[in-house]
Amino acid sequence: MKLSALLPSLLIFLCGNIFSQQTSAQIVEKSYVEKLLNTLASDEMGGRHAFSPHIGKAADFIAHEFNQIGLQPYQGNDFRQTFHMTKISRQSASIQWDTKNLAAETFLIISNEPEIQWNEKSAAQIKQIKKGEEFAQKFRELAQAQEDLIVLVDPSFASFITRYNKIYSRENIVGNTPSKGFTKVFVITEDLAKSFKINCTNKADKIELFNVAGVIPGKSKPNEYVVFSAHYDHIGIIQPNGQDSIANGADDDASGTSAVISLAKYYKGLNNNERTLIFVAFTAEEIGMYGSKYFSNNIDPDAVIAMINIEMIGKDSKFGPNTLYLTGYERSNLGDLMQKNLKNTAFQFHADPYPQQNLFYRSDNAVLAALGVPAHTFSTSQIDKDTYYHTVKDEISTLDLNNIISSIEAIAKGAEGIVKGTQTPNRVEKLKD
Repeated sequence: MKLSALLPSLLIFLCGNIFSQQTSAQIVEKSYVEKLLNTLASDEMGGRHAFSPHIGKAADFIAHEFNQIGLQPYQGNDFRQTFHMTKISRQSASIQWDTKNLAAETFLIISNEPEIQWNEKSAAQIKQIKKGEEFAQKFRELAQAQEDLIVLVDPSFASFITRYNKIYSRENIVGNTPSKGFTKVFVITEDLAKSFKINCTNKADKIELFNVAGVIPGKSKPNEYVVFSAHYDHIGIIQPNGQDSIANGADDDASGTSAVISLAKYYKGLNNNERTLIFVAFTAEEIGMYGSKYFSNNIDPDAVIAMINIEMIGKDSKFGPNTLYLTGYERSNLGDLMQKNLKNTAFQFHADPYPQQNLFYRSDNAVLAALGVPAHTFSTSQIDKDTYYHTVKDEISTLDLNNIISSIEAIAKGAEGIVKGTQTPNRVEKLKD
């Protein structure tokens, strides 16, 4: 091989090594990241479901780390940002389709009503999800529709209904005062029954939820905010797989939460941030992004310069090692600005390779992005291939610690111009009402 052909590859290799050697000691200690991951994804945390007692243990651990680092509480004297919602718990659900009583896994009822009793004479509209359609997109469209619906789901999507049942059929949360909403009934069937009976009862209880948030005040620009975030909740205890029933959520999203805590420690050590840095671990992302919605609706979006939300960085991305992708990359120049600060390294930020999934508005960056903030989710998840996602198999043993560390390093170095106030990303176009 000619030396001229070898040089580019050699330079990339050396730059990558230099990046790792120079930053690993400065930015993140391997043992510290391991401690964070092993604690958050331990069985003692019980899968960190937002409604379970275990979520308080996770919140206390994150608050302790923020306090040890030397952050100030985001609000008052408590690292918890507490708010109240109403929990809707499913008491019973059944469907008789013609003369057949349907198995629970073959239908999904989404309803906040105390009780529904529908039959073929009810006023609900009939819709379909047909074979070959993009299920996730169609499901979101129908689930958000402002009308009562019965949706006939092609049997080819049976596995989706089974999976979504684990999320939607147990519990849901709504505002402080339950109000009449719209009921959606998804049934795996090819044909509408000539007669049917759909029954469902729910119980409403007021509950307390809490984000965990800390701050490093800015020196010269304290009223300009840079937000680093991840969600710390997961799906809790689910149907057993063998003897294991705890969905530990190591990648989703103990990896992102560990990154946020590590970044807080790094920037506190530097102590050179001109803008105020907010580090927040959101609750209830898995059941509707309620933590990030509350946070985003209680901050001035015009004061938020950027939001770096970190979601599932535990494995190589589709683009290989030393890469992260940004959802909605093209909607602001945040990724380009951060890439400039990594010009002497082998690390690359990429555009989201899964545009059909609409990920930009499916994670905790969504509300602030809709309000015009350059708010993006940074991830390495190969969402189309990850068989561990939302299962008990999402364990520490499946993660690549080096990938997590390199991602933290890249975000830390990439964001330094924004943190110091020398770079300002352009705004995202606001969503129209």
